[in-house]
Amino acid sequence: MALTTAPVDMSYAEAAALAVQREMEADPKVVVIGEDVGRGGIFGQYKGLQQRFGDQRVIDTPISEAAIMGAGVGMALAGLRPVVEMRVVDFALCGMDELVNQAAKNRFMFGGQGRVPLVARMPGGIWDASAAQHSQSLEAWFAHMPGLVVVCPSTPQDNHALLRAAMQCGDPVVYIEHKALWGLREPVDETVTIPLGQAARLREGTALTLVSWGKQVHACAEACAALADQGIAIDLIDLRTLWPWDRETVLESCGRTQRLLVVHEAVQAAGFGAEIAATAAEATGCRIARLGAPRIPVGYAAVLEAQSRVGAEAISAAARRLVD
Repeated sequence: MALTTAPVDMSYAEAAALAVQREMEADPKVVVIGEDVGRGGIFGQYKGLQQRFGDQRVIDTPISEAAIMGAGVGMALAGLRPVVEMRVVDFALCGMDELVNQAAKNRFMFGGQGRVPLVARMPGGIWDASAAQHSQSLEAWFAHMPGLVVVCPSTPQDNHALLRAAMQCGDPVVYIEHKALWGLREPVDETVTIPLGQAARLREGTALTLVSWGKQVHACAEACAALADQGIAIDLIDLRTLWPWDRETVLESCGRTQRLLVVHEAVQAAGFGAEIAATAAEATGCRIARLGAPRIPVGYAAVLEAQSRVGAEAISAAARRLVD
């Protein structure tokens, strides 16, 4: 696709594939490594790239997440800028040592002599009818780990701009696209840049600050629209980057509204929402509530899967309790 300044309608997956294409065109050091990347990836997020750049830059691998991540770390230390495909975050657990003990710590342990400019793509969240081993939201694990950048895009535009920013970052980035957003479409402007660590304010209001990320942002937007009809104006913030997260935007909003609701699809217990809540409480003293999934595995049956979902109705109810 030729570079254009006019927005082009594309899906979340197409926007990501285009981002990788542009970075590969701009920098011969960018390579892709992982299972099924040659045929475009299981979600189409690498569609057409091996045909364009060849199998020495878009590299298919055996089914071994530890080997894939380890190879990616080695490539990065040798001067390449690898995009490491983990298929889904659930499978990435098999490559945790290479990511957590090697990629995340190298810059610190060796006094900055080595850098690991690696992007680990690991789609997260509930995958419809895919059960407990394929539906996890583990972003808090990675945000807890010093040395890692953590990104969770919610829209095609953000997926394009943030993936390019992640590939240009000099440190390891855990890039968590949502498994259920690949078909989401909107106009994408290639010229838009978004720095890592910058949140987006999607709605303005004074009654309540509502913070979320990833697919859950869409449920929050639905809840905000319903609350607006009841005269409750919400300040809705899409965090976009979990580490480093945009404290300035969130705390400014909390200072104005004096109420904060943090919503995430991940299990509520020890979720990243607790970090935001504690920081806001210490800085502003505002009223705070969290809303996340119960601490249960995601069920396969639809009626069980629904118990792990945090929908717009639950978000609206939690917001009304804070405002009352």
